[in-house]
This record gives sequence, C-alpha cells and structure tokens, in this order.
Amino acid sequence: MKKIGFVGTGVMGSSMVLNLIKHGYELSVYNRTKSKAEACIAAGAKWCDTVAECAKDKDVVITIVGFPKDVEEVYFGENGILNAAKKGAYVIDMTTTSPMLSEKIYKAAAEKGIYALDAPVSGGDTGARNGTLAIMVGGDKAAFDECMPVFEAMGTNIRYEGKAGNGQHVKMANQIAIAGAVSGVAEAVRYAMAMGVDVDTMLDTISNGAAGSWQMSNNGPKMAKEDYAPGFYIKHFIKDMKIAIECAETKDVTLDVLKQVCDEYVQLENDGKGDLGTQAIIEYYKK
Repeated sequence: MKKIGFVGTGVMGSSMVLNLIKHGYELSVYNRTKSKAEACIAAGAKWCDTVAECAKDKDVVITIVGFPKDVEEVYFGENGILNAAKKGAYVIDMTTTSPMLSEKIYKAAAEKGIYALDAPVSGGDTGARNGTLAIMVGGDKAAFDECMPVFEAMGTNIRYEGKAGNGQHVKMANQIAIAGAVSGVAEAVRYAMAMGVDVDTMLDTISNGAAGSWQMSNNGPKMAKEDYAPGFYIKHFIKDMKIAIECAETKDVTLDVLKQVCDEYVQLENDGKGDLGTQAIIEYYKK
C-alpha cells in the first residue's frame, strides 16, 4: 500500500500530503487550483490533471475538499473516483461532510469492490502540519485496520467509530462542542477588553484552570491580536454546523447553542468575512 492519490491540497490537504511523503508514500495529487499544490509537487508529489488520473491504479485515494457538493462531484462524477479507482482500492474521504453522503459512497464503492472509509479530522492547520490530527473513522473495521499506517502518517488520535457515516457523526459532535467553546472564548476576550484587563495575561491565567481549552490556548491569543488568518475557514465551519443541525433535526434533538453560534457566523459571512479564520468570531462581539 504505497501509491496514494490525494484530491484537495488546500490549507489542510497540502500539509497532510507532505507528511505522507515524509513517511515514504508515493503521492499523486489533484486540486482545482494547481498553484495550491506547488509545495506538494516541490516535495516530490506527481501532479495529475484530473481526479480520474489521480485515482487510477492507486492503492489508496484520499479526499479532503470543501463542501458536500464537491465530495459528490469527485466521487460520482463521470471522471470521478468511483469510476477510476481499481478494484480492491481504499477510498478515504477526510472532508467533513454529510453522514448520509458517506453512507452513499460506502454502498456505491462496495458494489465495485472498493473499500470506503469516512475519516474527517480535527486539529486545524497546526495539527495537519505537525501530523497530530484527530481522525474519526467510519466504515468496515478490516478496512480501518488496513489503512492504519496511512492514518498514522497524518494523525495521533485515530479512532474507529463504527459503521459508515459514524466518523462524520463524531465529527459533528466535535463541531458542536467547538461552537460553544470558541464563542465562550470570544465572549471572555470581549469582556476583558471592555473592562480594561490585559487580554494576554487574562488568557494565560484562566487557560490553566477549569476554563482551559484548545480554543482558548490557540484562538484566544489570535482574537486579542486580530490575527484572522484561517486555520479553519468561517465558511467551512458554517457548512459543518448546518450539517449538524440538519442531522439533529432528524432525531428531534435541539441544539440551541449551536444554532446561535451558527447565526453569528452567518452574519460575519454576510459581512464578507467567510474566508477568515473561525477566531474572527470576536468581530461579532465587537459590534
């Protein structure tokens, strides 16, 4: 299992490719914008002009693209992965997408003798760069076990979550928790600013206690400095939150905090801030 096709070399994907190369895998890459794959190509990855070329004759095909419609296109399009991948290949979608779409890919792949896993990640651009991503995997356990060395090249907290779609459901739970955490940090930062408290000192103080979190340690200082470079785009977080809300509604589950945070981010996107990092939520509280 040495030849990997990788579709989607954006903020996350490019670092994941570089880590796979470091672990000795032979990478072929495709991205809609070739310039975003330049670092991968410079590191030894082979550029492919189409998704089909990227998937053909590979042992593993990994995707991490933007939205469910993009996942649908790269898997089910005329020149998509499921029409190009060889029998016995493993296809791993690491996009955060609809659990129902993951189930659809799994069933279509199985009909062609292809093994499909949904494996969304958490950890942002830092985790992708350092190879410390959390990876939540749904699909057949045997396929998960076979692909473990590939996952270990990109992450450190790798968990099998059960049947197809379950990886996405766990990622939804992750995003639900993040929504409350990142908004809580933003409110704390805004409160400190309004009260004339030194924000960096405040964050150093409370981040080591019960209020501490990844969001506080990583995004809190960025909020204070107005550093909105995207480790994770607002527009993609909105997509994730809407998927979680839709899934919850199918089971009559109410997620009031998530809905409120989603509305806040939608307002920021409407203000032209969708391509900023999620820490830019502080701008909502500055209004």
